[in-house]
Amino acid sequence: MTTHAVVMMRITNPESLAQYREQAADALARHGGEVVQASPDPITLEGAPVMPDVLAVLRFPDRAAAEAWKADPELQSIHELRRASGGSDIILM
Repeated sequence: MTTHAVVMMRITNPESLAQYREQAADALARHGGEVVQASPDPITLEGAPVMPDVLAVLRFPDRAAAEAWKADPELQSIHELRRASGGSDIILM
């Protein structure tokens, strides 16, 4: 069953984010993932959440593929670039 992930990022290091973006799509594709939509300026429709600087929705073929993307030892340096860009939270749906 298709699985989606919500990625919320707070950017403190734009240079690291730029390096991450250069490699992120290929890293996702390696496990069948893709970016469904990303926004550098999300808005609140209701409530008062802590707003990220970047919000993205990812799609994977299934939960196992999403977990494999995150755990892939060959992708750890790419995940480190994302983490170095600031705080990031990833939630599977």
